[in-house]
Amino acid sequence: MRELFEEQQLAPSTITLWRVQRFIRMLTFGIPMLIALGWGVSASIPGELDGKLAAVVVITLIAMNAVFAIFWPTLEYNAFRYTVREDDLLVQSGVVFRRWSSIPHNRIQHVDTRQGPMERLFGISQLLVFTAAGMSADGSIPGLQTSTAEQLRDHLSRRGGDDGV
Repeated sequence: MRELFEEQQLAPSTITLWRVQRFIRMLTFGIPMLIALGWGVSASIPGELDGKLAAVVVITLIAMNAVFAIFWPTLEYNAFRYTVREDDLLVQSGVVFRRWSSIPHNRIQHVDTRQGPMERLFGISQLLVFTAAGMSADGSIPGLQTSTAEQLRDHLSRRGGDDGV
């Protein structure tokens, strides 16, 4: 595993995975919704321009979504960092609004790795960190090489609940 206590980045293949996932969402949900929006616009505007205006709106929105799907994952990737420090796990994320989450080792109850079908294709996993605070994960690190995720899971599990004694 890479040296702990140094700022770490996600696996580079995460960018491609996030792009593929965004395009799948765009094809299955976004485009049909935009077509319905265009149909609604054309039905509500009287005159000869209704179909043309609706087509321009739909094509513009689809193009904007495609550009977003191509460029946003790189920005997300560049903004995401994590560091295993002496007393905690520090996770930084957010493109527009930055978020830093500190999860103290002694609050960690358990640590899971998760891997869906798309992640398996890219050889990456997500690490989920749970504390006594709730039922859902209090911290997550997506886009880790599977071996790194497993090593980090094991390391944090051993450190979890440790009072430093």
